[in-house]
Amino acid sequence: MNKAEVLKEIIEQRRSIFPKDYSDTKIPQDIINEILQSATFAPNHKRTKPWRFKIFKGEEKAKLALEMQEIYKSVTAPQVFLEKKYNDIGFKINKADTVVSIVVNFSGMVPEWEEIAAVSMAVQNMYLTCTANNVGCYWSSPKLVDHLKDSLTIEENQKCLGLFYMGNLDDVAI
Repeated sequence: MNKAEVLKEIIEQRRSIFPKDYSDTKIPQDIINEILQSATFAPNHKRTKPWRFKIFKGEEKAKLALEMQEIYKSVTAPQVFLEKKYNDIGFKINKADTVVSIVVNFSGMVPEWEEIAAVSMAVQNMYLTCTANNVGCYWSSPKLVDHLKDSLTIEENQKCLGLFYMGNLDDVAI
C-alpha cells in the first residue's frame, strides 16, 4: 500500500471509541509519547503552538475522577442530580488507561478561533495516531471541565476544551 492509501485507511477508520470498550492492557509509554508528539505537528498560525496537555495516569487519574465527580455533585441541583451520571464520570476516567486535558493557550497574536482550530487539528492528529496504533480514544468536552481551572493551573489566557480519553483495544472486539 502506498502512503496515500495508508492515510486514507487510517482516516476512514478513525472514530470515537469510549472507555467501556477499552481493554485493561496498558498503553506503552512510547505510544503515548508518539500520540502527543503527533499533536505538535498541527498547523498553527504564527507558530503559537497553542495546545497545552496534561497527562493523567494512575493515582493522578484516580484523583481527577474523584474531582470531576465532586464538581458534578457541587454544581448540580439535588432535584436533577443523577447517581448514574455521577458513577459514569468516575467509571469513564478510571477505565481509560490515560486521560489528557486539552487546553488552549490564547497568545493574543492571532484571533482566538485560529488557536482553537489549531488545538482541534492537534487533537485530530492524536486521533489518527491512536487509530494507527489500535488505541481507542475520544474527546469529551463536558461543561464540568470549566471548573478544573485550579487543578489544571489554567492561566487567565487559557481555557480547557475537554478531556481526551485513551485505552488499548488489543484484546477487545469493536
